[in-house]
Amino acid sequence: MARKIGSRYAAHQILGRGSAGTVWLGEGPEGPVAIKLLREDLASDEELVGRFVQERTALLGLEHPHVVSVRDLVVDGNDLALVMDLVRGTDLRTRLDRERRLAPEAAVAIVADVAEGLAAAHAAGVVHRDVKPENVLLDMQGPLGPGGAHPALLTDFGVAKLIDSPKRTRATKIIGTPDYLAPEIVEGLPPRAAVDIYALATVLYELLAGFTPFGGGHPGAVLRRHVTETVVPLPGIPEELWQLMVQCLAKAPASRLRATELAARLREQLPMLAGMPPLDVDEPDAEPGEAPMDEAGEPAASTGERAVRRRGAVPLVPGAKPDSNRDTHTSMRVPGPDELAGGARGTARAPRAAGAPRPGSARHRASARRRRVTLGTAAVVLVAAVGVGTWWATAGDDTGTTPQDTKHSAPQTP
Repeated sequence: MARKIGSRYAAHQILGRGSAGTVWLGEGPEGPVAIKLLREDLASDEELVGRFVQERTALLGLEHPHVVSVRDLVVDGNDLALVMDLVRGTDLRTRLDRERRLAPEAAVAIVADVAEGLAAAHAAGVVHRDVKPENVLLDMQGPLGPGGAHPALLTDFGVAKLIDSPKRTRATKIIGTPDYLAPEIVEGLPPRAAVDIYALATVLYELLAGFTPFGGGHPGAVLRRHVTETVVPLPGIPEELWQLMVQCLAKAPASRLRATELAARLREQLPMLAGMPPLDVDEPDAEPGEAPMDEAGEPAASTGERAVRRRGAVPLVPGAKPDSNRDTHTSMRVPGPDELAGGARGTARAPRAAGAPRPGSARHRASARRRRVTLGTAAVVLVAAVGVGTWWATAGDDTGTTPQDTKHSAPQTP
């Protein structure tokens, strides 16, 4: 049975769920739409409703081929909803879960599309604040681009800002998805356009590597890494592309590129990436003392289990599976300076070349033992050689050799 949303829309089928609400396949005066119905506790917050109305003009005016347009904002009793264009395809998280990592040409083409969408948003004064694969939709009906990539559109503009009200989070809370949070947000500074660039560069790293540069383990550890650790190079990508990513992952917001610059620079990289296969790297291991996490965000039952870092997807497309209902945002205390400084090792955990032994594994321990045996054997041989040399140098004193016989012996200490 259809659910009425305001006076103009009807919601027919749930497409997905997220931390902020539920996405429905709906119908409006102009045809099919996607309707994001916010949670009831959000809809009952008068301050948030006021912010919702204030954002109306900015969100409705955001039009770009790589942005999922907001057609309407509905405030009706307990219903608070964003009515958006319906994209027929899938979200980037679903593709990443299926393929683990993408070929560099396709990854760069997708991120360039999103960068162009961000450029339009930033020019209109809108900061997304939650750029991640779940919020990138791939239009399966659009023309194929470089590397066979479908056109990418960024969605969920304004949702993070609406939720992040002073009443709800105060100055000591963080709203966002930990793996993609820029350092300045972790440190409690207001989010500017540069936070979207940092998040998008993190997405590009994830598309290429199959994992995020600072993710893994407890959310608090992830936040600390954003502030204290530097990103480790990915083997196998062109140096120019890597330097571009490093610049956009800079700790200082002013050092990052603007969205227009990033889009143009990425487009320039595409010819040299044509035909390059996906990277062959292994995910880094958990830090010592950091237990693997299961799908619910809890420590895995066995330390041998691989960490699974699922994030709830909210696809705005028909036929997509609802997610696990797990929140895709973290609302937690801002770490203090001492906590952020504690335990930093200078660089993030390095990806391993494919086939290299994992630290702590049986192969790694056997290799370490072989090195110790080799060094020990070398030390024994060296000591023996020194002993023989010393005997040879002093043998003349005991056997009556002439001075000519001992002219090559080591000099004696007075």
